[in-house]
Amino acid sequence: MIVIDGRQADIKLENFANLEEILVKVMEGSYLENRVVTDVLVNDEAFSEIYPHQAEDIEQRDIRSVEIRSMPVGEMAVNITRELYKVVQVMTDGARQVAGLFRQADDAEALDMFQDLLEVTRDFMGMIGVLRNEFSLRTTKDFSDNVERFSDQLGEMTEVLENEDWILLADLLEYEFLPACENWKKVIQALREDIRQASKG
Repeated sequence: MIVIDGRQADIKLENFANLEEILVKVMEGSYLENRVVTDVLVNDEAFSEIYPHQAEDIEQRDIRSVEIRSMPVGEMAVNITRELYKVVQVMTDGARQVAGLFRQADDAEALDMFQDLLEVTRDFMGMIGVLRNEFSLRTTKDFSDNVERFSDQLGEMTEVLENEDWILLADLLEYEFLPACENWKKVIQALREDIRQASKG
């Protein structure tokens, strides 16, 4: 038996050799149009691949049931914006901590944390870009200003890093990076609303 989002699908298990063939068939059909798979249960147990094509190794004779759960792409995107809000909070807390460590002359610890902060910031910017492209969202002045401001700040901080001016780096984090993070919260809120509207249309 194959169940997709609570409804039994008209696909027979016995027509397939293994789990991968079943999943490919489901993905090819219209069952999951504009939806994202969140869970796959095989014989009522959660399944996720540990290595590529692991589903191929689960033979049809060992499968009694497959349940696939999904959610609309738009809903998933809205959930991601909620996570992005948390990421901004992580960036804010991280910047405060790094600035504090530089001021206490704990340079080694501060530099370690600063590298992590840069990585989180890059990932954050990447995810914002993906969401905007996926939903063809309009570019607001707030959004453009924030992207430009963040890019400029990252460039400036990289320069200061090369000059090993830790106190100036602490100043940049506290007086420029932190206010920019606060602005992102408003931009994310607007992004969430845009995604909601785009999903309705």
